[in-house]
Amino acid sequence: MNGTNVVKEWANPTPAGLVALAVACFGFFALLSGKVEASAMPLLGIWLLGGFIVQLVVALIDLKGGNTTGGNTFLFFCAFFMFVSGLEMVFKFNAVSTGLKIDSHIDGWAWAALTLVMWAWTPAYFKSPAILTLIIIALDVALPFICLTDMGVLPATYKIISAWALLVAGIAGVYLSAATIVNTAFDKEIYPNPGPIIK
Repeated sequence: MNGTNVVKEWANPTPAGLVALAVACFGFFALLSGKVEASAMPLLGIWLLGGFIVQLVVALIDLKGGNTTGGNTFLFFCAFFMFVSGLEMVFKFNAVSTGLKIDSHIDGWAWAALTLVMWAWTPAYFKSPAILTLIIIALDVALPFICLTDMGVLPATYKIISAWALLVAGIAGVYLSAATIVNTAFDKEIYPNPGPIIK
């Protein structure tokens, strides 16, 4: 190497972030659709805390690499979707178990901010691979129903819409992570990964 140091950039961490997102989406689907009981909340909370670690790393690497859209999205996902939701699930379950009364309507107001952010940022994802755009649109559908049911504006039965939208986002996240990993490994398109809606 002639005594020169070659600085190699870090590889794309997005597939790992998508796996963490998929774990969260599958877990939320199971909880919101009634596939598991409320007693599963602490375990899901722990899975979300694991996802927080993954997505924080992804966010920092993306931001360092100049990926404003992906880096900032993973940063707020890791904080609010993963870390806060994970801690809240453990806390809420313990609160209910001990008879502590908490007004969880505040969650709806926080989700309202996240919903507005997702909607406002969505156009940036029209320049991303089409499957990533699908993930964002599925989240755009899920979040307002989480927000409005947590606020008490809509009855809890509407959470089923969020559940199915999150499952779509989770499945698309698994596929996109696989397409990115496999296509990169073979240096050609093995799994179809359509380009952006807007070039």
